[in-house]
Amino acid sequence: MNAHRDLTTAAPAPTQPMAAVPGGPSGSAVGLRDRAITGPVPPRRPSIALASAMAPALAATAVAVLAAVLRLWNLNALGFNSDEAVYVGQAAAIAGDPALRGLFPVFRAHPLLFQMAISLIYRVQVSDLAPRLLAVAFGLGTVLAGYAAAARIYGRRAGMVAALLLAAMPYLVVVNRQALLDGPMTFFSVIALWLLARFAAEGRRRMLYAAGAALGLAFISKETSVVLIPAAYAFLALTPSVRVRFKDLGLFFGSFAAVALPYPVSLAVAGGSASGKHFLTWQLFRPPNHVWTFYPTVVPAAIGYPVMACAAGMLGYAALAHRWSWRESLLACWTAVPYFFFQLWPVKGFQYLLPTAAPIAVLAAGLLTSTGSAGRLAHYGARFTTALQAGAIVAVAAWLTVTCCMSIDPANATTFLAGTGGIPGGRQAGQWIEANTPAGAEMLSIGPSMANILEFYGHRRVLGLSVSPNPLHRNPAYVPVTNPDALLRSGQVQYMVWDAYSAARSHTFTARLMTYIRKYRGTAVHTETVTVSTPEGPVQRPVIIIYEVHP
Repeated sequence: MNAHRDLTTAAPAPTQPMAAVPGGPSGSAVGLRDRAITGPVPPRRPSIALASAMAPALAATAVAVLAAVLRLWNLNALGFNSDEAVYVGQAAAIAGDPALRGLFPVFRAHPLLFQMAISLIYRVQVSDLAPRLLAVAFGLGTVLAGYAAAARIYGRRAGMVAALLLAAMPYLVVVNRQALLDGPMTFFSVIALWLLARFAAEGRRRMLYAAGAALGLAFISKETSVVLIPAAYAFLALTPSVRVRFKDLGLFFGSFAAVALPYPVSLAVAGGSASGKHFLTWQLFRPPNHVWTFYPTVVPAAIGYPVMACAAGMLGYAALAHRWSWRESLLACWTAVPYFFFQLWPVKGFQYLLPTAAPIAVLAAGLLTSTGSAGRLAHYGARFTTALQAGAIVAVAAWLTVTCCMSIDPANATTFLAGTGGIPGGRQAGQWIEANTPAGAEMLSIGPSMANILEFYGHRRVLGLSVSPNPLHRNPAYVPVTNPDALLRSGQVQYMVWDAYSAARSHTFTARLMTYIRKYRGTAVHTETVTVSTPEGPVQRPVIIIYEVHP
């Protein structure tokens, strides 16, 4: 009865029938007066409807093409750097390559997920292009995962803009072009970010457990990603709107452990636990390799100053406008915890903060597509506001693209920052060594970085003069040279290698190497040069010189 009374009360009063519109559709109830006020609704042009329907697909295609071109252009112009040579050498050892398995031990400093994937390729053929193509594939996957995370957090428009920023971001592109562990690790970390966002938005607990598993995959890609575990915990602990039970936390950590534990277990079973302990000791006690301002000065430029400004603006807007939600908490924790950890950690690397690239891009995309912030400009007109946002997005993307092209250009340089690209001359010097030195010949270089490169391409053992005999001050994978004179007098070492990259970092050991070269009548038998621009014009400057020495 109550329902019937409500329905009858809410029923509209009958109205007088209205005249039909001449020429209108059959049965039209639009009155002549209404027609005079509103006018006929113009039909939507098929071309406009088609363009609107195709716009998302065209935008996605453009972003994908940009991401692929920036990562593939001149991909293999330069040979491996030291870290690439080590990881790929491990993959060759896993695949059983006879020329490299004696030079690169399987168990070294890091987990082996990426190396295992490369080893499957190396069972067919060993090359330096295939590992980089695999790294590019992970990079393209990161762009896609960044879209998914941003779309879940701020909407599809923000997802597309975040994908655009990640596609052209120099920080991500430069690392994605190298056979490094950080690219796969970042891909899995962005997957975990997306799953945590889904858990926060939808409350489905299996998303939380899946996020733990994704972080486990990030860990067995590179162990530095373990800092994202406290980042995830900080988000869950500091966000009251996201309800989580102790049981859920236990299953989250259990999922992580189930995926991550096979690495330390296999390390112990295979007898590599001792080297793992030595590596941990070395990491804890090794001296700082950069000043404390390294990250604040290097990483913002690599991410892009406009992106950093937009991300900071999004956090500031959310805080001042009282719109802070789980979204900003998640992205802030995912960025702040890794940054402060590695800022306090004495050892710093260019690519260590790569997992922060995606949350920063998502925050920037949130500001660039925010209807709330754009609403303050609404009195100027919707078209003006839309054009202003589009112009800002294009300007930021153009900045990133130009900076990225400058970063990936294989410029002929004699200085090098670890993690930023390949080494000019390294591949050619190694190939000369393989073709022109006797099998079993041993060499002495300034440091282990060039030694790794020459070992991969030259298939000869190369010792690093700068490797410390103190186990607390050296990577346990490297063999110290305690008595170079004895090696040279006995003829065990027949060649010595000078390179500009190591010489720029270690003047003391460079001077020692040159002393031995003079003492043992070293003769330059091969030189690799690069073209360097000077005020007088381009000149050829040596970057690698191989000397033959005589006892």
